[in-house]
Amino acid sequence: MVDYKELMDKAIEVSKNAYVPYSHFPVGACVLTTSGKTYCGCNFENGSYGLTICAERNAIGSAIADGEKKIKAIAIYSPKMNKCMPCGACRQVLHEFCDNDEELDVIVKMGDGIQVYTLAHLLPESFTL
Repeated sequence: MVDYKELMDKAIEVSKNAYVPYSHFPVGACVLTTSGKTYCGCNFENGSYGLTICAERNAIGSAIADGEKKIKAIAIYSPKMNKCMPCGACRQVLHEFCDNDEELDVIVKMGDGIQVYTLAHLLPESFTL
């Protein structure tokens, strides 16, 4: 089983591949699915800023492309800031791919360690159909 430190290590590594010529704010993310597989993604920007893709959604898209539909955890890292949290859009996308927001862990770097939040804590009263 993958532990959260390993997820963070993968997020740190993939952040080095970010394409961020405008913001200069690289982010890496590593998703752990309920099947135990991991998928990484980094952010990539576009001159038309609205077309920029966050690292979290990039990693989730890779999982979906491989047939995964349920996420257990996600680690998020940026070398530019401590405690790099997912944006609101990414929080809502994460909600789409879990059965229970209390059971999806969001892992962020805090100094030399990590901090774990539940998605329910970060996105109370999420939008659900």
